[in-house]
Amino acid sequence: MKIVFLDRESLGTGISLSSIEKQGELIIYDYTSAQDVTNRIADAQILIVNKVVIGKNEIDAAPELKLICVAATGMNNIDLKYAALKGITVRNAVNYSTDSVVQVTFGSLLSLITNIRYFDDCVKNGIYSQSKHFTDTGKTFSEVSGKVFGVVGMGTIGKKVARVASAFGADVVYYSTNGIAHCPEYKSVTLNELLSMCDIISIHAPLNEKTENLFMLEHLKKMKKSSIIVNMGRGGIVNESDLVTALNENIISGAVVDVYKTEPIGTNHVYFNIEDKNRVIFTPHIGWASIEARDLLVNKIAQNIENFLLGN
Repeated sequence: MKIVFLDRESLGTGISLSSIEKQGELIIYDYTSAQDVTNRIADAQILIVNKVVIGKNEIDAAPELKLICVAATGMNNIDLKYAALKGITVRNAVNYSTDSVVQVTFGSLLSLITNIRYFDDCVKNGIYSQSKHFTDTGKTFSEVSGKVFGVVGMGTIGKKVARVASAFGADVVYYSTNGIAHCPEYKSVTLNELLSMCDIISIHAPLNEKTENLFMLEHLKKMKKSSIIVNMGRGGIVNESDLVTALNENIISGAVVDVYKTEPIGTNHVYFNIEDKNRVIFTPHIGWASIEARDLLVNKIAQNIENFLLGN
């Protein structure tokens, strides 16, 4: 089997592909532009992609293609209906990044609400050394304990975020984007209830017709002025321009963002218009990317290929 990996670089360095190499002849491209896709997959039987878009034209350009492995959980970059029509199997990887996303979620959130950057600079810049007191109180911070913590997307990741938030002493509620209250461990609320009651809202949902622009200015205005929104799901779930407005006009207190509508963001992205950068923590879509998660992802891709070849 000829296996073509179009965007190996998306997995970063230090990751072995040996488990995939055992499944067939592996052709690796670090990066593939949209213009190069059709040429590179012309004789591929198995295709591995992370973010490269595979639509009708690309599928038609690969007459021998039998399997598409997505090196991620989300499959919105694949024309699933057309692939099915052509008899091509599409398999994604699930449950490889749960611990990584949860860790980045709370690492970023706690950094923001605890003003860690300020206190770190206080020591490193010598301000603390000049103090007459043993503690610097130039900035205040609050605790997660006692807060109402809302989760959007109570899947595997959302449930673990909820458990960690509970361990901190937060009162956890969740909003089900499909309208089905499926998690009896926590209270299910409506979107309006979520917006009005939560001190922290953490998003861990996929991007689809029900979640796109789920949080626009009209929704952000219903949140507490002291509230924080965390987006670890997909960029299109929170309207980016509206989030900037909400922060600049003190409609909400802060935001944590790891995902963007277009990735990477341009140098003129609207987020650069946020007036007080201390109110936000931005990370470059790294929530999924611990070294352990990336190793597990590769093994899951290899297992998907092996299962397919065995007829499973």
